[in-house]
Amino acid sequence: MTASLPLPTLLVIPTGIGCELGGYAGDGLPAARLLAAASGCLITHPNVMNGASLYWSDSRIHYVEGSALDRFAAAAIGLRPVRRQRLGLLLDAGIEAELRWRHLQVAEGCRASLGLEIGPVVTTDEPLEVTLCQGASGASSGHLGRPELLLRAGQMLKAAGATAIAVVTRFPEDNSSEALAAYRQGSGVDALAGAEAVISHLLSRELGLPCAHAPALSPLPLDPGLDPRAAGEELGYTFLACVLVGLSRAPDLVPLAPGLGPLSAAGADVLRIEDVGAVVAPAGALGGAAVLACAERGIPVIAVHNPCVLNVSAAALGLEVLAAESYAAVAGLLVALREGISPSALVRPLQRLTAISADRPSGGGVSHPGPGQRRDGTPSHAPC
Repeated sequence: MTASLPLPTLLVIPTGIGCELGGYAGDGLPAARLLAAASGCLITHPNVMNGASLYWSDSRIHYVEGSALDRFAAAAIGLRPVRRQRLGLLLDAGIEAELRWRHLQVAEGCRASLGLEIGPVVTTDEPLEVTLCQGASGASSGHLGRPELLLRAGQMLKAAGATAIAVVTRFPEDNSSEALAAYRQGSGVDALAGAEAVISHLLSRELGLPCAHAPALSPLPLDPGLDPRAAGEELGYTFLACVLVGLSRAPDLVPLAPGLGPLSAAGADVLRIEDVGAVVAPAGALGGAAVLACAERGIPVIAVHNPCVLNVSAAALGLEVLAAESYAAVAGLLVALREGISPSALVRPLQRLTAISADRPSGGGVSHPGPGQRRDGTPSHAPC
């Protein structure tokens, strides 16, 4: 028996909404590793993979910034796997001298110990003035006071030959706040995540490069009652190591002209949304651009139980989804889809076939390709 082809899968765990799994630095990694094994090819965003001082490399996982993931789902870009990226390091002028040195030493350590290609380093002309806020839903957000300085520094790195950009900005902090104490104890929302997304989205969208962000913060005092999910964020002075590792083999973002087919001039090695066989997202957070774009294309949406502060459900959106009680159950569904097994055949009672009368109007609907198929019905050979 021949091995099944990969089933490229999008894993979305939105940042800053307090997801029970994936709401902390790196605690979505075990789920990502499992789904990568089940699908053979997983596309996900940095906050799923970033574990501060901890990280995990897997050639089956594509590390794609959130706004680029949305553009990929909208067929605006494709993803081209690479052997390595040349990482430009962008530092906020608002970072104090000692904290700046800590981040530079992390970069030097990644060069010496992991063999990553890093440089040059560019510091913004003035502080970027990051502020944090929280929306009515409870989701975290933020504001960048000097976006033009961020873009100027990013453009300098791109002109100097950087093919991916790691950005570190000074974040405000209130170590005595009740919200931070609650977060460290395992409840509440990551107050930094929304602002981080603003920064990485802006850079990636404007420069067309893989980008990811690490906040610069002072170390927190020891808390013996720390929730295990928060432990990865308190192991060192910076969050930069995981960002550098993730970006080091992040796929190139390849612009796609409208109407180009799967084997267009962009190259047969480019992964496209037509290759994707499933998208996985929390059952209460299905309103994101990537999930809705996939649903519109007829790509199966797997809604997994993963409580958060949002309640944007399949019922509210009128979506048909495959429900899963855990990421372990999602892995089973992905294996079924990858093997060409209908998920409905695994459920009891088994529903009877629906008979359609020959004289009933068909409605002229257009059928969608099945998972792992192109629109002409041929198998997809995705570059994973």
